[in-house]
Amino acid sequence: MRALNLDQLRTLVAIADLGTFAAAAQALHLAAPTVSLHISELESRLGAALLLRSKRVVALTAAGAALLPRARQLLLDADEAVRQIGLHAKGLTGRVRLVASTGPLVHLLPPVLEQMAAEHPEVEIELRILGTHHARERLLAGTADVALVSLPLEESAELQVARWRSDPVMALLPPQWKAPRRITPAWLADKPLILNEPGSQIYRQTMAWFGAAGLHPRARIELNYTEAMKSLVATGYGAAVLPLDGDAEPHQLALHERIQLRPLDPPLHRELAIAHRRSKALAPSVRQLLAVLAEHRQKR
Repeated sequence: MRALNLDQLRTLVAIADLGTFAAAAQALHLAAPTVSLHISELESRLGAALLLRSKRVVALTAAGAALLPRARQLLLDADEAVRQIGLHAKGLTGRVRLVASTGPLVHLLPPVLEQMAAEHPEVEIELRILGTHHARERLLAGTADVALVSLPLEESAELQVARWRSDPVMALLPPQWKAPRRITPAWLADKPLILNEPGSQIYRQTMAWFGAAGLHPRARIELNYTEAMKSLVATGYGAAVLPLDGDAEPHQLALHERIQLRPLDPPLHRELAIAHRRSKALAPSVRQLLAVLAEHRQKR
């Protein structure tokens, strides 16, 4: 048996939906003899009568009724295949490799990803959790397309960097500590500290904050998982210094309500930026993600 013809299946579906050959011919912009030919050829190909014909109405036979849902699915699949290829031809689909650290990924990217899924469902976002240094390396190596990075990160002939938002860095203190309203380097330096790993930007910022006061404390533990750091603070293991991600109120930074939050004195901010390789021919999917990220840029 020869392969099924999609035009003939489309004609059968139109007749089943509209009830007559004439209505199907009008809807499909076909001549009446062509509609009749489609059905007769389809019936010949399948070796079964598909329609019961009368002067006023056309009805499906048992074979026609069995074929109809499969014909609809085949036509839907064919239309979707054409749509997908059309999107590829226009560069409107693809994969974007996005890199971010844990904090932004958990607290800042969900609305971005939600908007991308709603507006550009054909674009696949591949996420990687990496710090700024490794994100820069990935961008330069061509193994990442877009990165959320902590400043400072200078622009170069290869990388374009645009400020995205600025978030205050706070001191997270165990519930039993008696603490001043604002936390200075001198007060915090002799306390047990839970800090990010040395390779991270927030670690460098924190140590520079202490260093400006002539201090260089050692951490009790260093790790890069924010929620684990909060849990250790809540148990009384030590104090942490972390950015307040997003536009939430300060109390929402704490995993546990018992954690005390205090502003730093002098204040410290974590600056986030969007980085990507310079190119006049960025993939449309990358441009779409950059546009959505720009919509979520913090207003000054």
